[in-house]
Amino acid sequence: MFVHASIRTSNMERSIDFYSRFLGLKLQSRREIEQTNAEIAFLQDAEGKGSTLELTFYHSQDKFVQPEYEERLFDHLGFEVADINKTLEAMRKENVTITDEPFKFSEKTTIAFIEDPDGTLVELIERK
Repeated sequence: MFVHASIRTSNMERSIDFYSRFLGLKLQSRREIEQTNAEIAFLQDAEGKGSTLELTFYHSQDKFVQPEYEERLFDHLGFEVADINKTLEAMRKENVTITDEPFKFSEKTTIAFIEDPDGTLVELIERK
């Protein structure tokens, strides 16, 4: 069973806010990990049904740069949204980077891609 995915963040508060406000995740737990000099936070959908997203902030990390798109090893996170256009409208108001405008993936599915505050690619999926 797939349990969680972890991504690094350069600012824990900003990332928790982003994933909570725009994608409906709720903070489940947050704690320091002495052994790795890190702080982690687990977020999950409001019903607690899906896998969790782990945000990891390493206190000693001083360089935080996403590789160019073609050089990335991690591709993207995917989130289902009720209304892709409404979600993107809210994101545009806060200058979220939209890398791919909405397009039909299939007859009943529309997708778009954005970047989180640290440049992690996020797919938005609307199913009808």
